Amino acid sequence: MIPSTVGFLNQDFEIAEQPSQTYKMDLEGNSVRGFTDNRDAVKQAVFRILNTERYQYIIYPWWYGIETLDLYGKRVTYVCPELERRITEALLVDTRIRSVTDFEHDLSTKGVVHTSFTVHTIYGDVKAEKEVNV
Repeated sequence: MIPSTVGFLNQDFEIAEQPSQTYKMDLEGNSVRGFTDNRDAVKQAVFRILNTERYQYIIYPWWYGIETLDLYGKRVTYVCPELERRITEALLVDTRIRSVTDFEHDLSTKGVVHTSFTVHTIYGDVKAEKEVNV
């Protein structure tokens, strides 16, 4: 006998957002101390995502991080728009991030593309940056 699913799919449910509290990274002291929440937790998540090379560490799921290693040796005219796409794609996985805008590329250092941008979160805007060797 097959169980009845009549009415099961019509039930109301609510999706609750998980709290953003996490351990606080002390980047100067290379340690983890205390906790952080809200805007500071999102800033830390942005830092971690942009400094984790995707597919390189088995501890992270396949969707976590950003791919930058294959950009080495490519033309700057390819790297700049591709970097914008990859940064946006990597960060929008986090549900606290709404959009990524205002990309600016600094090409003053030979062999390096320095990109700065604004991350729009549910807690306010956060300025961030990423450097890639080309």
